[in-house]
Formats: sequence, C-alpha cells, structure tokens
Amino acid sequence: MEGREEMKDSLQRYIDSVKDQLHSLSRDIWSRPELSGCETNAHDRLVRFFSQQPGQPWTVQRQYKLPTAFRASWGPAGESVLNVGFLCEYDALPSIGHACGHNLIAEVGAAAAVGLKDAVERQPDPLVPVKITVLGTPAEESGGGKIDLIQAGAFADIDLVFMAHPAQQDVSFLPTLAVAEVAVKYRGKASHASAYPWEGINALDAAVLAYNNLSLLRQQLKPDWRLHGIIKHGGEKPNIIPAYSELEYFLRTPLLSELNDLKAKAEACFRAAGEATGCQVEIDYISHPYFNILPNSTLENLYESNGKALGMEFPEQPAKFYGSTDFGNVSFVVPGIHPFFYIGTDALNHTEEYTEAAGAEKAQLHTLRTAKALAMTAVDIVCCPELLQRVRDDFRQAKLEQK
Repeated sequence: MEGREEMKDSLQRYIDSVKDQLHSLSRDIWSRPELSGCETNAHDRLVRFFSQQPGQPWTVQRQYKLPTAFRASWGPAGESVLNVGFLCEYDALPSIGHACGHNLIAEVGAAAAVGLKDAVERQPDPLVPVKITVLGTPAEESGGGKIDLIQAGAFADIDLVFMAHPAQQDVSFLPTLAVAEVAVKYRGKASHASAYPWEGINALDAAVLAYNNLSLLRQQLKPDWRLHGIIKHGGEKPNIIPAYSELEYFLRTPLLSELNDLKAKAEACFRAAGEATGCQVEIDYISHPYFNILPNSTLENLYESNGKALGMEFPEQPAKFYGSTDFGNVSFVVPGIHPFFYIGTDALNHTEEYTEAAGAEKAQLHTLRTAKALAMTAVDIVCCPELLQRVRDDFRQAKLEQK
C-alpha cells in the first residue's frame, strides 16, 4: 500500500510540473479546430508532445493505421506485461469548433499517460512489468475512428483502457446510447410544377412524408429510445418537381440489442413514404454503429475513490446523458472506463458557450484533476493483481448481460 501511495503522489507532482506544456497542447488543438478525419494539426502536435518527453523515450508511430491516428508506447514487451492504454480524441464540430471539449480529452489522455510513466519509472521493482500505450483516436464525432482501429487490431495487445469526457458534472459512469446513422434517398421524376405537375413524381413529398412518419412513430417508442434527423436535399427550384431528395437520421437505443428493433420500425416508415408517393427508396447505413458503453464497477469505484481524494464531488443521482460514443465499441473488446468530468461551466455540450469554456483557463484545474484520477486508478490496478482480476470479471459479466 505504501508503494501505491508513493506512486500516486509522484504522478500528481509530475503532472503539476508539466501543466504549462499540457495547457499549451490543449490550447493549440482548441485554437485550430479540425473536423473528423482531418485532424492533421492535432495529430502532429500530439506526436511532437510525446516525442519530446524527457526520460526514457516513447516509441511514437505517426499515422498509425489511419491518416490522423497515432500510437505512443513506453515500456517492455512480452506476454507477462500489463499494457495500460489511454485514449486521446481531438476532432471538432462543424462551425462551432471544440464544443464537445475534445481538446481536453487529448490533454487528459496525455497527462495521465506521462504521469503514470513517471510513477512507474520511479519504482525499482514493480509487481508486474508495465507498458503504457497512448492511442490517438480521430473521428469520434463522425465516422467512428476507434472502430476502424479496433478492426485494424490496434487494441489487440491492450489490457485495459482509460479516457474521460468533458460534461457538466463529475461522474464515474453514465450509460450512453447505441446509435446507427442512416441516409435515405428518394428518386422520383422531374416535371414542370405548374404546367404539367401530373407528369412528375415528387421526391420531396416522400421525404416530408417520411419525416412526419418518424415524428408520429415517437409516440410508440420506449422512453429512452431516440431518433432525429434532417432533410439534406429537397429540390432545386420551386417550379421543378423534385426528382431527388435525401434525409439523414440518427437512431439510438440504450442497448445495442435493441437497435435492430428501432431500425426495423424506422425502415418501415421510410419505405411507406416511397410507396405512397411512387418514389424509389434507398436506405444506407453510412457509418459504423456505435455501441453503448459497458459498465465496470471495479474501475468506477476506484476512480471515484481517487477523485474524491483530489476534491471531486460526485452526485448521488447524476443527470442522464443521451449521447453516443465509439468508446462503447472499445468497451466491448477491452475492459475500460469513460468517466465524465466538470470543466467549470454549466453550459451544455455542442454549444458555442461550451466551446468557449473548453478553451478557458478555468477548465485546467478540472482537466488535470481528472487526468490524475485516471492515472491513480491505473496505479491501483498495476499494484494489485486481485483488482485486475476483478476488472476482468466485471468485463465478462457486463458482456454476458448484453445478450
């Protein structure tokens, strides 16, 4: 226990000693927001950060399996090694920049990783050999970069994984929703809308009918199911009956196992609109489905204990969260934790106010405190094989309960 506390004290001191570097890293990413898959500046900045760290060097791989992903690793190799993973996100939103605070996610992952590395380096004889891996995971807001990395084998050698997401509260676990993104295209027939409208087949009518069908469907959905969408294309000119229209929808359910049920209901609405108007309909799922996050009570309890020691306050009844993340898919293949953290504002994510808060000085205390709590939780696992076994047991049980 004494060695464990020494490691926790050490990593806190180290993170404090490099807080200016970490803030600079975060601000550089925040001030140059980049959309999913285009995060070249953030990628280069994080690669430079890990390449320039003192002490035993990190092995840094640029463009790791994806053009804007990276991998930084430190420590020994071998089957008996415990490989602790930290994830960095860094994509932004269209028009409003880092309104989900992904610059702070990158900072948390980087801070926790270098803090844990310093603590492990100072231990002359750890119970198990420890390796630390940082994955830069692009395209969370659109596309699911973590899913591409899973499929490419990036998580195959990682034993447990940590990241944290900015929010309005400190909480060790919040359920997220599984989500499928669907594009629906209607094809009709153009005609002069005034001279001979009877010759046309109106694709916009199909889109509007589908939109209304889904709006009415909400009455019969379970309380935690969600669907929402937009009409992306509805025609060219008012005097031309639209021959083409397109919608895009997100379909969300608390459990991955429920998602197919909602997809079937939505598809029936889309097809009915095509049949009613005489339009051809195409239904395409245009990105990877995101899974719901699996809980891990052992990691959550450890994180709360460490967070409270650092001054965090965890609400007894945290506010619900109805968003989605590709970390959910990670949680099905590697035991992990994805807490949410307060950044000094009550502004809501995906707003201009949250963008401002994510770049503010006030967010730094909360961000570095979160990084410390994650690294301290990793120390608990590194120093106690029994806890590692409990984490793995929780992981297996959570997966069984999804079936």
